[in-house]
Amino acid sequence: MEAVHPDTCGEEAAVLGAEGRPAPEARVHFRVTRFIMEAGVKLGMRSIPIATACTIYHKFFCEINLDAYDPYLVAMSSIYLAGKVEEQHLRTRDIINVSNRYFNPSSEPLELDSRFWELRDSIVQCELLMLRVLRFQVSFQHPHKYLLHYLIALKNWLNRYSWQRTPISVTAWALLRDSYHGGLCLRFRAQHLAVAVLYLALQVYGVEVPAEAGTQKPWWQIYTMDTEIP
Repeated sequence: MEAVHPDTCGEEAAVLGAEGRPAPEARVHFRVTRFIMEAGVKLGMRSIPIATACTIYHKFFCEINLDAYDPYLVAMSSIYLAGKVEEQHLRTRDIINVSNRYFNPSSEPLELDSRFWELRDSIVQCELLMLRVLRFQVSFQHPHKYLLHYLIALKNWLNRYSWQRTPISVTAWALLRDSYHGGLCLRFRAQHLAVAVLYLALQVYGVEVPAEAGTQKPWWQIYTMDTEIP
């Protein structure tokens, strides 16, 4: 399996410090993308717009140093921009109120005062900056549709009782969602990520694909032929 950009984006999540822990930048990106996911759920965003927001965030910080801009402001602008890209438009006021409640759980919604309008202007200006930095390339192909097709095919392939007693699909979707905490979405092809999380979900529950031992190729190479290494 080859990386799309093996020497550029998304590798900061794999960098470990001297104690074997993720590098400081990776920990920051993890926390901020967690904020994007939780805020997206509270805003009623679908899975694809949330994935787009996380991808925009990661791609922006592939181009810009983390210390240059507030990552949470970039995250809020990523949510706003992703809503436009995926045609699930969100109001800036809703994004601001959800974000404010995220950081201050006991606070009331912000009044329409100077602070609110300054924050709104910051989100809009940051969105324009992100579009210029990303050269307006903010549409992405996500693994979700591939994973859906793979799950349907695998369900028909596996024993019905094995499928019913193990939450393979739920686990695979959860692993896919969690993969957006880092830059894997920028480093690997969508179909490769989809088959990887499905493979891991099967490994977690010890489920074996029938007749795999007698085939010339592993089941996952049947799904993604371009993963074969010459």
